[in-house]
Amino acid sequence: MKAIRRLHVRTALPETLSPLHDLALNLRWSWHPPTRDLFAGLDPELWESTGQDPVAILSSLRSEDMERLAADEDFVARVREVHEDLQRYLSTPRWYHEHGAGERDGRTLEAIAYFSPEFGITSVLPQYSGGLGILAGDHLKAASDQGIPIVGVGLFYKSGYFAQRFNADGWQQESYPVLDPDDLPLSLLREEDGAPVVIRLAMPHGGHLDAHVWRAQVGRVPLLLLDSDVESNDPSRREVTNRLYGGGGDQRLEQEMLLGIGGVRALRAHSRITGAPAPTVYHTNEGHAGFQGVERISELVTQHGLAFDEALQAVRAGTVFTTHTPVPAGIDRFAMEAIHAHFGGEGNGLPGVPVDRLLALGAEDYDGGDPSRFNMAVMGMRLGQRVNGVSKLHGAVSREMFQGLWPGFDVEEVPIGSVTNGVHAGTWVDRSLYDLARDHLGPEVSARSVFTRIHQVPIDAFWETKRELRQQLIEDARARFHQSLLDRGATAAELGWTQDILDPDVLTIGFARRGATYKRLTLMLRDPERLKKLLTDPERPVQVVIAGKSHPADDTGKALIQQMVRFTDDPEVRGRIIYLPNYDIAMAQRLYPGCDVWLNNPLRPFEACGTSGMKAALNGALNLSILDGWWDEWYDGQNGWAIPTADGVEDPERRDDLEASALYELLEKTVVPTFYDRDEQGLPQRWLEMVSHTLSTLGPKVLADRMVRDYTESLYWPAAHAAWAVEADGYAGARSLAAYVDKVKANWRHVRVDHVDAEGLADAPQIGDEIAVHAYVALGDLDPREVRVQMAYGRANAEDTITDPEYVDLQPTQSYEEGRHRFDGRLRLARTGALGWTVRVLPRHEHLSSDAELGLVTLP
Repeated sequence: MKAIRRLHVRTALPETLSPLHDLALNLRWSWHPPTRDLFAGLDPELWESTGQDPVAILSSLRSEDMERLAADEDFVARVREVHEDLQRYLSTPRWYHEHGAGERDGRTLEAIAYFSPEFGITSVLPQYSGGLGILAGDHLKAASDQGIPIVGVGLFYKSGYFAQRFNADGWQQESYPVLDPDDLPLSLLREEDGAPVVIRLAMPHGGHLDAHVWRAQVGRVPLLLLDSDVESNDPSRREVTNRLYGGGGDQRLEQEMLLGIGGVRALRAHSRITGAPAPTVYHTNEGHAGFQGVERISELVTQHGLAFDEALQAVRAGTVFTTHTPVPAGIDRFAMEAIHAHFGGEGNGLPGVPVDRLLALGAEDYDGGDPSRFNMAVMGMRLGQRVNGVSKLHGAVSREMFQGLWPGFDVEEVPIGSVTNGVHAGTWVDRSLYDLARDHLGPEVSARSVFTRIHQVPIDAFWETKRELRQQLIEDARARFHQSLLDRGATAAELGWTQDILDPDVLTIGFARRGATYKRLTLMLRDPERLKKLLTDPERPVQVVIAGKSHPADDTGKALIQQMVRFTDDPEVRGRIIYLPNYDIAMAQRLYPGCDVWLNNPLRPFEACGTSGMKAALNGALNLSILDGWWDEWYDGQNGWAIPTADGVEDPERRDDLEASALYELLEKTVVPTFYDRDEQGLPQRWLEMVSHTLSTLGPKVLADRMVRDYTESLYWPAAHAAWAVEADGYAGARSLAAYVDKVKANWRHVRVDHVDAEGLADAPQIGDEIAVHAYVALGDLDPREVRVQMAYGRANAEDTITDPEYVDLQPTQSYEEGRHRFDGRLRLARTGALGWTVRVLPRHEHLSSDAELGLVTLP
């Protein structure tokens, strides 16, 4: 029978057990072992069968269970103790407060909004697809641990991403389990009268898109998730947030409108209802939430009387934009007509935001751009005064990729920086390793301090723990693999062999990635016989555990997965290499600790960061990776191995062959022998030296604690100061900057360098000589104080291109008729060799964050 109505009955706990509700609804339990132990102790079997879900555990309690627990004084005392610990965690000052990071120059940065299309907090709340969401989840957790006042903003996807399984032929199959938010650790944001908050967006043809707001609590950090499954929507709009990265065209655009525009409105409602401070800084995690800046422009125009350009400058000042993709195909782009349809019709769009100005924000109006497309990353950069990539290499790749937005500037000066990603140790480091550290280093050892003292842990104890972690992975993998084969059509009677696959004493390699082509899942299959020999070596065998999903619409990625699954079916290697379906957080928490080597072989430089190798490293694994993403930055020759790359080889097949051969060579001659070379105690001393070195030197770098501190110091605080500066005195700074930008853009065509003189330049100059430079510059109607005139000098190559330049500001000394001015300065020669120099003119205003911000520069 099918129910005609659905209702959700919540458990009513006795007063002595009521703190369990708070503990279940605060996702700190996902990284806090004592809280997990508390819920697991209620019913260990149910704890495992529910996927370790406290809300499900509480929902299953019967009246007699609650009476029994309430009468158990020891259990009630444990509940009280764990709840008090949570309250201390929420109220005790942390890094942000203890080190003055939250207060500067008499101002307090009280709230930072963090927008992301997905958040990977726990497998119990499946609102993520891969690395972007996992990073966002780690960002919130680390911000909570450090006391940084972030509030997350995202969408609630009723069907999540998708569940993956394989058919008999190894082809990926997708299913979409429906999630009931009432069964999840979420609470509905409600008005004072108890009615759900409704966020409404105008849609084409007089329609609307409504959403409710679910709130998750991630330690100290609230996370707001907008849900379009609202009865006031028409059926198609109810489906807008049904699937993460599902649909296309208008549905994808409307998802991003809801995330950005609706997200800002949800923040306003949250502040109004809870009294939480309004954010000063807005951080957009990838371009999907770019419309948040447009909504804030509309607010400033309609509520504060600013003109569009003034509001634009105010919004830019407080916005941080993080780009995550090093490939144009990874960026969301929409047809200009779709943007016009949603924002340009009668009753559509946003008050105070003319559709032509909106279209200009995302226009690819630069060399190589497509004028018919609206680019979300380009809009993100035009709405954010501060932009960063997620590793040093990715920052460099992004500067080259987006150089067209800052024409006339060398790629090194493109204002895109980098903050290298990190991972949340509390989530990803296996509990056994924490217990081992506490046994030998003391009960108060922290995630950060453990790495500086790792050498104090007996190496034989670590090695024994690592074997236990391999066994833990194997048990989990056997169960998952057995079920996968059943799903593919095998019968239980023919699968007895799956209980013996893998071996806790064999070198274990992990590889888990999205099925994207550039990640090269099948690179290890370039020479199948060579791989088989590694897997089946009678003395020094290797075993490989693989996982990862391909986007449902990516048939190329699915074909790569199918090729790998079929290889694992080969009787010659059966059980030595396996592909586990439905990669998620729960699987990852077994996979990383159980691996000895983490393999990553993307096509360089297309891996923006790649944090899975960081998680493996924190669990005592060594990385075997192409020098890409974070590994390019932190590989030191002793913390793993770098797979040589065939950079410059244009034939992709030839390049794959070369790099696969290099991978086999490393495995055969270095990695495998190092693992199996044992001393008289049976310990691989050289291997363990590398692991110890990795943990002590790499450990502190890859922590998300470090990442969020870097964001706070280098991006959030500068953005806050810039935001406060432009909004002071009724947004006088924003008005001044907007007027200046309008003036300088109107006059820049008249700016030129007419003539440059140098005095004191001998025929054979020597280091220490001083040169006087005089530049005669035409500025049109611009005042000399409104520009920066610089002498640039540095090494000069054979094409007279200046490399590694230094700059000396020239000062205005005299003005002439028709807008001509003289600028003077002095340069002391501090370099030897072939030098070149020139003079350039740049815009100058106190509220600009960099010389290149406006993309304007004039050279002789």
